[in-house]
Amino acid sequence: MAAAMTMCAAVAVLLVLTSTMAAAAGDGGGFDYKKALHSGLLYFEAQRSGHLLYNQRVRWRGHSGLADGLQQGVDLVGGYYDAGDNVKFGLPMAFTMTMLSWAAAEFWDEIAAAGERRHVLEAIKWGTDYLVKAHTAADELWAEVGDGDTDHYCWQRPEDMTTSRQAYKVDRDNPGSDVAGETAAALAAASIVFRRSKPRYSRLLLRHAEQLFDFGDRYRGKYDSSIGEVRAYYASVSGYGDELLWAALWLHRATGRRGYLDYAVAMADELGGVGWAVTEFSWDVKYAGLQILAAKVLMDGGDHPAAHAATLEQYRSKAEHYLCACLGKNAAAGDNVNRTAGGMLFVRRWNNMQYVTNAAFLLTVYSRYLRDSGGDTIRCSGGAMATGDELAAMARAQADYVLGDNPAGVSYMVGYGRRFPRRVHHRGASMVSHRADGRFVGCVQGYDRWFRRGGANPNVVAGAIVGGPDDRDRFRDSRDNYMQTEACTYNTAPMVGVFAHLHAQKMAARTANNNADRSMIKRVD
Repeated sequence: MAAAMTMCAAVAVLLVLTSTMAAAAGDGGGFDYKKALHSGLLYFEAQRSGHLLYNQRVRWRGHSGLADGLQQGVDLVGGYYDAGDNVKFGLPMAFTMTMLSWAAAEFWDEIAAAGERRHVLEAIKWGTDYLVKAHTAADELWAEVGDGDTDHYCWQRPEDMTTSRQAYKVDRDNPGSDVAGETAAALAAASIVFRRSKPRYSRLLLRHAEQLFDFGDRYRGKYDSSIGEVRAYYASVSGYGDELLWAALWLHRATGRRGYLDYAVAMADELGGVGWAVTEFSWDVKYAGLQILAAKVLMDGGDHPAAHAATLEQYRSKAEHYLCACLGKNAAAGDNVNRTAGGMLFVRRWNNMQYVTNAAFLLTVYSRYLRDSGGDTIRCSGGAMATGDELAAMARAQADYVLGDNPAGVSYMVGYGRRFPRRVHHRGASMVSHRADGRFVGCVQGYDRWFRRGGANPNVVAGAIVGGPDDRDRFRDSRDNYMQTEACTYNTAPMVGVFAHLHAQKMAARTANNNADRSMIKRVD
């Protein structure tokens, strides 16, 4: 009897130790990645412009921008506000759709297992429907609705806005290869996502993507040279070379046509694809992303001519330079991304979290590509090596930092956890909902009555990832601190894939732990 009790006690201790060790090994700790994924997709409903659907879950929002494009004789109703203001900027909106679509294409099974398949499709389609509308002719794309200067002069709910809704376009005489290329990439990536569920819609997206790529390549120029109003907000600092290569590689992935891969190889040097070794990936700078897409072609094996191998190897080398930079493993310090004492990747003061979330996505994706190709390591400059597990671990560390594993103990995803930003720089969230109080709020009245008040926002813009802390992990929760408290759609978009992946990993680890526990009990019996 005593021996049996001793054996039972030993088994109990062993099970506790096994479960504890498994948790430490990576079952996700205390973070609820499924909730983070759910919140992230909810955020896109808070950013909708246009006539909202009957099943709109964010109830404090209402219809807005219903006359967009009317002055120009086109229908530009719909799409997304990119951040805390009421302007629709085409370049970051298209990038957001590209990243959402990449997440859905790459992590479809994980998103579906978390119960978010319908919501991710709705989030993508709300954006792509608008991008198709904005492409009003083969060589014409509307790239902005609203004016940043007049919009920033006012603090109004989108349902009340009285600011300019002037629309701006690029065309043959006023080119915009960067915005055309990014829109082509978004529609091509989305066509992959809708291929099974909506095949006709998928073909429509692909047709627009091909036309936009041809337009952007044939009539080259930066869109901020054609639309001066955008320069102070979303200037194309990197130029248009990255967007054209990015679009070509997405079109190759969507169609399988070799002509697009031939373009990416032939134009690799001229457009900077194999020349730029970068340490950031963003709505403006796409090189790291396109280099990873090109590297995947190489890693997949025989889907390319032998003559392309050397250029694809150059692409892969540059992709791995970026990944090594995130790990801090490149030989020269200047070739690495800085990291705060708390472990956050730090690129620049203004909305640094966009670089964190995009890095987490690329690290996650590439670790998967390595695994699927049978590889395990990448080579950094100077000869250092890094493993796929290291890439995945860094991605998870950044995701956990976002959710609260940081020196401040603050979740930088609004609405997640007990401590999160309460004074987000967001017009709609900072003012009483029009449903609760339908009285009109004037342009300057919004500043006087709502912007300057010290209390928390009346509406929680759940799922928004704010700009985040500075290089010393410090964060000030104030509406006027827009560098840190304004959230953007392209901050959250890449985390849809990351959170889905981490949730699936956590569930798999938990299942493995339970199976191991049951096996141990059987052996003891």
